[in-house]
Amino acid sequence: CGMAVNPPKTKVLFSANQRLQKLKEAFIGKYEESPLFYACAPGRVNLIGEHIDYCGYAVLPMAIEQNILAAVSVNNSQTIQLANTNPKYKDFSVSASELTIDRENPQWHYYFLCGVKGVQDQLSLSSLPGIRCLVDGTIPASSGLSSSSALVCCAGLVTMESNQKAISKILLAETCAKCERYIGTEGGGMDQSISFLAEEGTAKLIEFNPLRATDVKLPDGAVFVIANSCVEMNKAASSHFNIRVVECRIATKILAKTRGLEWSGLQKLGVLQIELGLSLDKMLDVVEKVFHPEPYSREEICKLLEITTEQLCNNILSANTQHVTHFKLYQRARHVYSEAARVLQFKAVCDSSPDGAVLQLGNLMNQSHASCRDLYECSCLELDQLVDICLQAGAVGSRLTGAGWGGCTVSMVPIERIDSFLRTVKEKYYMPDARRAALVKHSLFVTRPGGGAAIFTEE
Repeated sequence: CGMAVNPPKTKVLFSANQRLQKLKEAFIGKYEESPLFYACAPGRVNLIGEHIDYCGYAVLPMAIEQNILAAVSVNNSQTIQLANTNPKYKDFSVSASELTIDRENPQWHYYFLCGVKGVQDQLSLSSLPGIRCLVDGTIPASSGLSSSSALVCCAGLVTMESNQKAISKILLAETCAKCERYIGTEGGGMDQSISFLAEEGTAKLIEFNPLRATDVKLPDGAVFVIANSCVEMNKAASSHFNIRVVECRIATKILAKTRGLEWSGLQKLGVLQIELGLSLDKMLDVVEKVFHPEPYSREEICKLLEITTEQLCNNILSANTQHVTHFKLYQRARHVYSEAARVLQFKAVCDSSPDGAVLQLGNLMNQSHASCRDLYECSCLELDQLVDICLQAGAVGSRLTGAGWGGCTVSMVPIERIDSFLRTVKEKYYMPDARRAALVKHSLFVTRPGGGAAIFTEE
């Protein structure tokens, strides 16, 4: 039921599920005992609302069926033993009392340890039991479908269950969003929130502070198709993402100062809007008035804020953006305020489902991609090519999804065009390139809104 506060716990018949059966057998083969329980957390596709969650704005994702699945047994060794069914990801073992996470070198098991540590801190657990865990993931890595956040969420769920505690989905989502910062990504919490709050058959409008999720019924008559550009983007390893966070922070402070607000405590463009009490349209007018389109140097920023370079470095730039010399404040702020408005328009069209809803939604997706490409500059050549091919192939809307700089596109396709759409995209984007052709099976697929993170045992 949609009102359930805690993640669902169910019994599942394994005979009907090959993947669970295989995971159980692999677990027994590795650890010579049976799992006590299983936990899963889905990846997600964001339909619209890119790079605005960390500015405080609502986003509109849905869970996908690809997920992270873990088989777990509990013992009293106080050791965490991790293994992955994919041999690319190496086994790892650590004492539960000595969890350290190396920000400089994010490896798969650190994401798991983030989730463990986050829930451990949230519950003030002085000690943890030992666990053995075998992880099986079906979300393509570095694809913008939140494989790393799903791993963090799955680990949080495993930690909750192995300590026999119950935590609400909302609190788990907030905890897992916070703890991913141990790895140095300053995300806004969308990925963890949808992983826990998703429900089958519906997308969600996710709003922050306080965190809440509202059903968004997607129109009949169209399906969403994910297409992976096959360009990998690991956002924790890349400073692109954190530079955008900082550009939005600096834009917030300068806008606040020019409007006579106490600016030093303000970090988010969304909070600034609330403080000023203006509509999103009016915020766009303010952006036009205050900023010039040319990049801002450090000197100019310091002059506008009346601060020293040292104060800029210590109080405003993050550790991994100390090297940046120029900041595109006008473009970033314009993207955020216009994208925030598109999310609300998208939901309004879904809610009222007028004639032509599919075309209106497609149009909003196209505007979103143009803004990501031209103002936020988080696209790349391959994503732009793939979006163009998807539109030529019959999509009414197509855009990058996730952080960008690689990863996936999401396209809205009228149902009657789906077969020819898939055929054309495969032929034009994947088949001409040997590497992409080899990946096409897992790179191009129709997706329907899936359910959220869950715990289950064998019936």
